[in-house]
Amino acid sequence: MPTILVALCLLFGLAIGSFLNVVIYRVPRKESVVSPASHCPACGSRIRARDNIPVISWLILRGRCRDCHVLIPKRYPLVELGCAALFVATAIKIGPKWDLPAQLVLVATLIALAIIDLEHLILPKRIVYPATLSVFVLLVLASAASHDWERLVVSLICALAWFLIFFAINVMSPRALGFGDVRLAPLLGLGLGWLGALYAVIGFFAANLIGALVGMALLATKRMQRSQQIPYAVFLAVGVEVAVFGGSLLQHPLHRYL
Repeated sequence: MPTILVALCLLFGLAIGSFLNVVIYRVPRKESVVSPASHCPACGSRIRARDNIPVISWLILRGRCRDCHVLIPKRYPLVELGCAALFVATAIKIGPKWDLPAQLVLVATLIALAIIDLEHLILPKRIVYPATLSVFVLLVLASAASHDWERLVVSLICALAWFLIFFAINVMSPRALGFGDVRLAPLLGLGLGWLGALYAVIGFFAANLIGALVGMALLATKRMQRSQQIPYAVFLAVGVEVAVFGGSLLQHPLHRYL
């Protein structure tokens, strides 16, 4: 793995993580992510350039606004660090291949959607649709560059399969699975399907298994009621990453039954 690629993904991940913090805060509130410029939600003061450096500025300011001294949530540096770490890990896993940009877009999208779903129990179309289109276009370009159209066909089939399964679950039990998850399903199928059909299978079952285990634990400890909605996108995001990073190992037992 070229060191320069890892370094670029680290820096790019920090920058994208900073942008994701804007998306996570503004999109659920139906605000523009472009205008106005970054500002403190408490006092409205514009954030200076030197205070907008990912992670470093938060540490220098000791987690407080320079003007009104209100606490800046720890989520901000954690999202930046998490995005950078996942970008680097994805680059190491995928390597310098044509599909790497598509996989990085998928990672960034899942980070934003998982946190938004956790905080607001919604999956905004303003994020899902552009991300799905972006990943699709990037995978088409990757197919053209690598002359590998078979992967794209498998990817599209997996996207359709994920959509149909999620749509069927939503029709049978809308309370168990919201339509936002149905909209998200093709994006996950696209990303995992490019790696292989079994990756898409592993991602689906990993997300549901993890969700079921966490749900049972929350019910057992009475931290959640049966009628309560769960942020399913969190488990989908974890399931996708389990498939991406552990799929090559986990798919070996499946070959015995397929």
